[in-house]
Amino acid sequence: MKISASIFSNTTKSIHELVKELDAVHVDYLHVDCNDDLSVFDQIKEIRTLSETPIDLHIISADPEKFFSGIQENHVELVTFQYENLQSSFTVPANIKSKLGLAIVSETPVEVFEQFSKTFEFVLFMTTTPGKSGGVFNPENFRKIRKFKTLFPDKKIHVDGGVTDEVAFVLRNLGVFSIVSGSYLVNPKDTIGRALHRLKSESLMSHTGVAEFMLTKEELPLINSSASFIEILESIEKYNLGFTAVIDPVGKLSGIISNADVRRGLIRNHHQLNTIGVDQLINKEPYKIKLGDNVSEMLSFIKNIKATILFLPVVDQDNILHGVVTFNNLIKGE
Repeated sequence: MKISASIFSNTTKSIHELVKELDAVHVDYLHVDCNDDLSVFDQIKEIRTLSETPIDLHIISADPEKFFSGIQENHVELVTFQYENLQSSFTVPANIKSKLGLAIVSETPVEVFEQFSKTFEFVLFMTTTPGKSGGVFNPENFRKIRKFKTLFPDKKIHVDGGVTDEVAFVLRNLGVFSIVSGSYLVNPKDTIGRALHRLKSESLMSHTGVAEFMLTKEELPLINSSASFIEILESIEKYNLGFTAVIDPVGKLSGIISNADVRRGLIRNHHQLNTIGVDQLINKEPYKIKLGDNVSEMLSFIKNIKATILFLPVVDQDNILHGVVTFNNLIKGE
């Protein structure tokens, strides 16, 4: 996952000093917030004399067209436009070669990206007030990120606002491409280098609950014990998660049928394929975690499992299925 450092979130160091320090730890982008101010390009010119790190420019303006010439002249690598400030649709000239993104706040539905999807490469989820440093990440954005990935699977996701090391771990697990870090990175408790390491680290003590970012039951492939072989395959195929969950009439988890379970079932029953059903394929004792567990507890549990884990059902004390944590995106991201 890429890290974009919000350089104007630090007010105690000069731009020269801060950029030099960020380059020393090899940050991926330098994030520049622009609140409808064309003088931002003077600041970018200054940064260019200090660093070759790509610029990640976030424009908050009702008149984005007035920034086009400056974007082109300064060869800005990434440019994001704040959706809520736009007064009308606009077209970015073809001679601007920047990677384009649309920033949206937590209250804006992800569907607004559709009108930009042909030319914009990414979305930027603003989880705090745009242009202001600090704030707490809103867990509602975990759900929005999953929804965006479903609607626009070929588009990248960036996140800005309240990203700590705990939140960064979850965002990697959700397949987020880049995070913007302000206060946490450029105003660290110790050093910028250590803060950057924590943002990218797989080892952390996290109290973020799995319930905050798991796939909910409404997002999962579910079947009952009477499902036919073709219904099992269709359920796995439709959701593209590599498994389907088997639940009883009250929602208790009976077991899991994964791609591997299907393969093993076919090998065992290849002489009588027409009789294959749930009973021949189900794993009735899958690895699973409790609804109240946090990330640290989940990681501790996984470390004691010898098998490769791609997903974990999340159940309550009565074994009622509430969701699933998947690790596909985390593996891809790392």
